[in-house]
Amino acid sequence: MIEFWTPCILASLSLLKYSNFSQYALKENYQQRFLQLSFLYICQVAKGSNLLMDKNPKELLKEYWGYDAFRPVQEEIIASVLNGVDTVALLPTGGGKSICFQIPALMMDGICLVISPLIALMKDQVEHLTVRGIKACFLHSGMKRKEIDAELESSINGKYKFLYISPERLSSESFIVHLKEMKVSLLAVDEAHCISQWGYDFRPEYLTIAKVRNVLTGVRTLALTASATAKVVQDISEKLMITKAVVFRKSFYRPNLSYIVLNESDKNSRLKKVCSRINGTGLVYVRNRKKTAELAKILKLSGMSADFYHAGLSNEERNRKQAAWQSGQIRIMVCTNAFGMGIDKPDVRFVLHFEMPDGLESYYQEAGRAGRDEKESWCILLFNETDAQNAELQMLQHFPSLEYIEQVYQSLGNFLSISINAGKGQDFVFDLNDFCEKFNLKAVSAFAALEVLHKSGLLFLSQGLEKPSRVKILYPHLELYDFQLKNPTLDPFIKTLLRSYGGELFDAWLNVREDELGRRLKLSEADTKKNLMKLHKLQVIDYVPKTDQPYLTFLENRQLKTGIDKRNLEWSKERASERLQSLISFCSATLKCRSVQLLEYFDETEATPCGKCDFCRDLKKRELSNEAFKELVRMIKINLVEQPMSAEMLAARFKTADEKNMFAALRWLLDEGWVTNNTENNLVWRRN
Repeated sequence: MIEFWTPCILASLSLLKYSNFSQYALKENYQQRFLQLSFLYICQVAKGSNLLMDKNPKELLKEYWGYDAFRPVQEEIIASVLNGVDTVALLPTGGGKSICFQIPALMMDGICLVISPLIALMKDQVEHLTVRGIKACFLHSGMKRKEIDAELESSINGKYKFLYISPERLSSESFIVHLKEMKVSLLAVDEAHCISQWGYDFRPEYLTIAKVRNVLTGVRTLALTASATAKVVQDISEKLMITKAVVFRKSFYRPNLSYIVLNESDKNSRLKKVCSRINGTGLVYVRNRKKTAELAKILKLSGMSADFYHAGLSNEERNRKQAAWQSGQIRIMVCTNAFGMGIDKPDVRFVLHFEMPDGLESYYQEAGRAGRDEKESWCILLFNETDAQNAELQMLQHFPSLEYIEQVYQSLGNFLSISINAGKGQDFVFDLNDFCEKFNLKAVSAFAALEVLHKSGLLFLSQGLEKPSRVKILYPHLELYDFQLKNPTLDPFIKTLLRSYGGELFDAWLNVREDELGRRLKLSEADTKKNLMKLHKLQVIDYVPKTDQPYLTFLENRQLKTGIDKRNLEWSKERASERLQSLISFCSATLKCRSVQLLEYFDETEATPCGKCDFCRDLKKRELSNEAFKELVRMIKINLVEQPMSAEMLAARFKTADEKNMFAALRWLLDEGWVTNNTENNLVWRRN
């Protein structure tokens, strides 16, 4: 490959030397720049070629991710994909799903098409790949049509190894036209449970994936999910038309996690106790935005490092808070479920649910963000009977009447000035509060109606996503040089733009930072934006300023009626109620190990008690006679008062026969606050 391009570049340089272009090239050192760009292109071609096919999966894992070994089942899934077999993979939260398609895609010739339901998740994965030097991009509704077309052309021409899209994109005729020209090596379907109506997050647009598989003839498919019952797995295979798929499933058992359900009337006090007694990073989940700030304030007043996070914050605030938590500047993040998806922080020592989530699947995913480094961690859920009643009311709010949904749908059409039989494919900047105020609607109920319209395939509502400022130069090289000569006041600005972002600006939209560009030019950020806008108006560049506003897209033309089937609405409501009841039963049950209950829900029927959850600990305590238990507590106290020590050191001081009972007593002492860990993670007796 390189041997082919080198003589071509040298020949081009010879032509440059004797052409009319040489006067410009010599004056502005274009020949040197041309050589630099040519070398970069050679490297890019080499990197995008089949050279990685010479490396095995473990070598790529080490080179790009820095790991020496795969997690359980990952290697088998990768081998299945490389052997050309359609595959369904079930890996628990933190099990490393993305590597299962990223590594085989690097080893295959062509581009990997990744379908994901969340823009934020796509954004995170693309950023992670880019940091590792792997070319990737994602398409979203906030992009202009010409930007999307440019990225699709780049995908066709081999610039990218990964193209991330939302399932809504599959309904675009333009996308399908471009897709037919791409050399797709692998179709990866992330969060594949969304294709099943039995799953907890059904997305009807996922049903179009099967049709796209007909376009991608012979392309292998990998479907991945972190939580699915046997019924959902079967439905995934049928809906994707991969009935002969090989299914890989890693047990959902997490041996390092202790599941604790506490029946609490004074949750605030328990929250402070838990957060003060467990060292390390933690997450506290609540169900409404206002509560995040309230609880974070309580923790701060108690002297703990805490902050809050929800989707209503500005993108800048969310990014800052997330970065502070991930770097350890903030120890505890109080948040809604908007926080956590796609975040890979291995050392989360506890996840506390202050309120119930909407089902066991959601609970398992959120609690599973603890202990990804496989060290001991705690998943604590605070529960009382009032919670169950509140959760049922909140669940009902998510299913407004069909009449109300029709009202919101027509109000939306009027709000956006969309005529009947028009609007398909149009994107609109959408302010929910403004919409509700104009039509006298409650925000919670209106948003629930919009979610139903979304799941019915009528529209798509993106959450706020920061779209960085983007620039592309529209003038060809020579015309730009002439423009610079005729506009000397803008010449330094254009030169700095080129030096900062390179020649790729002529071929594609690049993300730019106005503050950084301004510092190099000794201009304010406001003046930098003015210059960019001036060049945009002169049609020298295409400049798209950054924004984080949500967008709404009509997927079908507006009609007089939504066409939503009332029976389907009722069926979905029943399924949501069943999921919630499964969680209420999990919280209320006092006759079975918490871990066993979770595993049985996910069809692992031969699970054994974990010995760590609140049920198992209470059982162990009851098994011990009162006198024997007191004696163990007395011996633990004597040893820890003498000196702090690790659990292993403490166990060594007991007879082998008493070791298990000692650990049961120690866990009780830790839960009750008699024993704690110091900064060196040794056990300390803290009470007289």
